[in-house]
Amino acid sequence: MNLFDQTGSDQIEKEAPLAARMRPRSLDEFVGQQDIMGPGKMLRRAIETDTVSSLIFWGPPGTGKTTLARLIAASTSSHFVAVSAVTAGVQDLRQVIAEAKERRRTKGQRTTVLVDEIHRFNKAQQDALLPHVEDGTIVFIGCTTENPFFSVIPALVSRSRIYHFNPLSEDDVGTLIDRALRDPERGFGRLTIILDEEARQHLVTIAGGDARIALNALEAAVAASPTDAEGRIHITKTIAEEAAQKRAVLYDKTGDAHYDTISAFIKSMRGSDPDAAVYWMAKMIYAGEDPRFIARRMMIFAAEDVGLADPQALLVAVAAAQALEMLGLPEAQFPLAEACLYLATAPKSNSAFAYFRALKDVEEKGQVTVPLHLRNKVPPGVKPDAQYKYPHDYPYHYVSQQYLPDALVGTIYYTPGELGFEKTIAERVKWWRARAQYRDKSPGGW
Repeated sequence: MNLFDQTGSDQIEKEAPLAARMRPRSLDEFVGQQDIMGPGKMLRRAIETDTVSSLIFWGPPGTGKTTLARLIAASTSSHFVAVSAVTAGVQDLRQVIAEAKERRRTKGQRTTVLVDEIHRFNKAQQDALLPHVEDGTIVFIGCTTENPFFSVIPALVSRSRIYHFNPLSEDDVGTLIDRALRDPERGFGRLTIILDEEARQHLVTIAGGDARIALNALEAAVAASPTDAEGRIHITKTIAEEAAQKRAVLYDKTGDAHYDTISAFIKSMRGSDPDAAVYWMAKMIYAGEDPRFIARRMMIFAAEDVGLADPQALLVAVAAAQALEMLGLPEAQFPLAEACLYLATAPKSNSAFAYFRALKDVEEKGQVTVPLHLRNKVPPGVKPDAQYKYPHDYPYHYVSQQYLPDALVGTIYYTPGELGFEKTIAERVKWWRARAQYRDKSPGGW
C-alpha cells in the first residue's frame, strides 16, 4: 500500500459510522456472549490456540457475530477471506476456492472463509462450499440471523459447530455506549459530552440488545445536540428520543411496569378483548421486551386459559414461538400478533387445572396402591372377571372398570367446560361417567 492508499484508507475509517469505528480490535474488547466467549470457554480457547474449526454463528443483528468472525481472522495464521451472501454468487465462490487451493498447495496455508448472511445463499451455492470444507481446503465461518437448522443445508450444519448469540444485555449495551464516549481515537473522547442518565437509559432500552442501534442513536444524538459556550455537548432524554426516532415508554423489565404490563396482556386475552391484548403486546415489543418472553407467556396461556375449548390454540402459540426463532424481529411481529389475536378470540376453558387437583391428592394422600388389574403383570389368583378388560373389545371402545386407586374411587378432577370443542368432550365424559357405576371398592369389582 502506498502513501496515497494509506491516506485514503485512514480517511474512510474516520468517516465510517460510529458502530463501525468502535468494532472491537481484540478478544478482550469483545462485549457480550459470555456463555460462549467467557474465560475458559471452548470457543475462546480454540481462538486463542488457533484451532478453530468450521463455525456457524446464529443470532439477531448487532450481537457480535461478524465482529467475532473478524477477530478470529485477526488472530489466526490462516488466510482470511470475507464474502457477503447478499452480493456474491457461485462464480465468486469458485474463485475463492481456487485461490484457497493454490495457497494451500504453494504455501501450505489454510484459508478461513467468512460468509456473512449465509442464509441468503441458495442450496446450490451452499453445496459449492461443502466438499472444500470436508477436505480442509477452507475453514468455514457462517453468520446468520435465521435458524441454521432451517436455512443452512444439513450437510454444512453437521460439519460445523453452531453457536447461538443472544441479544446483548442492557449492561453490555451501556458498556459500549460508555466506551464510545471515552475513546479519543474512534469515539467521542476528545469532546466534552454530558449524557443525562435518562437519555443513556433510553439509548440502552431502545437498542433491544443490538449494539449497532445503540451506537447509531448515540452518534445521531451527538450530532443533534447543541454545543454550549464552554464547548460542552449536552444530550437530554428528549434529544435521545429524537435521535433514536423512538419515544420512551414507561417500562422497566425488572420493575412494576414489566409485571403490570404482562398482567394486563394476559388478563386482556383471558377477557377475550383482542384490541387490548394486541395493544399491550405492542407496548412490550416497542419497549424492548424479549419477544421470547411474550411467546412463552402465550404458550402457557393457550394451555391454561384456552385449553380444550380450542386445542388448536396451543399449536398456534407454539408455531408463533417457532416462527420467532426462524424469523426474528421485526418480521416475527406478524406471527406473534396472529397468535395474540387467536388466543384472545378463542373460547376459554381452565379445565387443565384438573392436574393440580390431582397433584394435591398425590401430595396429601401419599402412597397408594395400583389396582391389581391395572398392573403391568397381574398377580396369580386374580379371578377372570376381575382382570383388566381391553376397551377395544367392547362396543364404542369403552368398558366400565376401576382406574383410580381404591382410596380415590369416585373422585372427579376434570370438569369439562361448556364452550368450543370442550362442549363435545363434555358430552363424551358425561356418557362415560354415567356408565361407571361402582359395585364396590374391591380391586376390579365392577
